[in-house]
Amino acid sequence: MFQETFAAELATRIGSFVEVVTDSDMIDGVLSNVTADLVLVVNVGSGYGSNTLYLSIDAINFVRFPSAVA
Repeated sequence: MFQETFAAELATRIGSFVEVVTDSDMIDGVLSNVTADLVLVVNVGSGYGSNTLYLSIDAINFVRFPSAVA
């Protein structure tokens, strides 16, 4: 039940800059798409290109929406 609520809330924030934390990584980028099982983050913090990362909703420990991008 929480997973559905979490996914629904994330879906309202598509296009926002996010920091997503899992057990082993912190990913920062733009929240691009959300489904019931997956979150798509376009990582804009590395080099010249962008990386597209798919994360399972249940692998996410927390998400933060920073107010300003450095």
